[in-house]
Amino acid sequence: MFKPELGHPTDALSPLDGRYAGKLAALRDVFSEAGLMRERVRVECAWFLALAEGPAEAALRDLPAAAGVWAQTLASDPAATDVAAIKSIEVRTKHDVKAVEYWVRAELKLRGARAAELEWVHFACTSEDINNLAYALMLKRARDAIVLPALEALGKLADESAERYAAVGMLARTHGQTATPTSVGKEFANVAARLERQREGLARVAILGKLNGAVGNFNAHVAALPSVDWPLFSARFVRSLGLEPNPLTTQIEPHDWIAEYCHALFRANTVLLDFARDMWSYISLGYFKQKPVAGEVGSSTMPHKINPIDFENAEGNLGVANALLAHFAEKLPVSRLQRDLTDSTVLRNLGVAVGHSVLAYQSLEAGMRKAQLDEARLSEDLSRAWEVLGEAVQTVMRAQGIPDAYDRLKEFTRGRPMNEAAMHEFIGSLPLPPGEKKRLLSLEPGSYLGLAEALARRHPRA
Repeated sequence: MFKPELGHPTDALSPLDGRYAGKLAALRDVFSEAGLMRERVRVECAWFLALAEGPAEAALRDLPAAAGVWAQTLASDPAATDVAAIKSIEVRTKHDVKAVEYWVRAELKLRGARAAELEWVHFACTSEDINNLAYALMLKRARDAIVLPALEALGKLADESAERYAAVGMLARTHGQTATPTSVGKEFANVAARLERQREGLARVAILGKLNGAVGNFNAHVAALPSVDWPLFSARFVRSLGLEPNPLTTQIEPHDWIAEYCHALFRANTVLLDFARDMWSYISLGYFKQKPVAGEVGSSTMPHKINPIDFENAEGNLGVANALLAHFAEKLPVSRLQRDLTDSTVLRNLGVAVGHSVLAYQSLEAGMRKAQLDEARLSEDLSRAWEVLGEAVQTVMRAQGIPDAYDRLKEFTRGRPMNEAAMHEFIGSLPLPPGEKKRLLSLEPGSYLGLAEALARRHPRA
């Protein structure tokens, strides 16, 4: 019998760390408490080294090599951070950033750093100087290494489907009713183009950071070393981390860029949510079938079922992600006066929104790979929809100057069964030039695709 131990994923409060833990290992490395600690250590060590090469060069000239090498190693890659040791210190300090500072100081002391040299750790910093840079690094890494590649992969699958199905006709549905035919490939091209635009928007979001003290004025910096150009030095340091400096802040970096990031991700997710719902509908219509997977069960009572669960899971996770992202974008840029702490607990949930997003991307990819187009079903639907040619007929009538074209077609086609014979009868009764009449009589719903095929092959990423 299965008996989970304490700490087993089945005991997790969040499904991201429970049911879906195995799917989000890469993201957990970024956004977990340990990930946040590591980025704080990176910033602390990088700041210490920057001071050693600048304003504190004389004071740190004799820093033992072992201490300098250790700091450089963790500034480059903080994987060796002893998170457990930091958390033990936090039990005493009740302050997570101060615990990081104390741990860094202790490690440097073990490697020979003297008391005066240790005073340059966390020099002139407020906790938010470290935190805002740590979160910026986390969000940058998640975007560049995980989110953008996942969106790129989905865009590529949509591209491939656009090309593969460019000429495959499909009855469109506007307002849920039969409408002018399109091609399957053109609909995938629409998704690919929309997604690429939003992906590019997310990639363009500038990720900002600041290191300017308690209320953003370099007060302590100037008090200690008034001859240093601190705004310039700080900006260079922030850029050295791969971030853009924000020169005007209160105690906190105002998080406007995080709102932009969340809005951009929200928009990309919305495109995909729309796609997930459409794919669900196409599967419901029978336009796509799903590959059966041996051993999988679609229903506890109906053994024949293969449910579109990948697209349903994607829709659900995208909804959760976007609800969080909308809250982040609304809340994070708002802070009372020079600083309140309401952003702290909210920032810790950034990874939750990204996690639900990434889960959705994985589900969409799985669903797209399992979906198989049923061209016979598409053709069957088209063959019964002769009424959609009414658009073509009335537009040709207009072009030929025949009066009341739209009303005549509406009266003839609306609310009555329409087939090939009836449509041909109507076309035959029209006072059209023989060539135009012949062209209309040659039309079929399956061939009335306009430029759908060309547009599907011409989408921006092709």
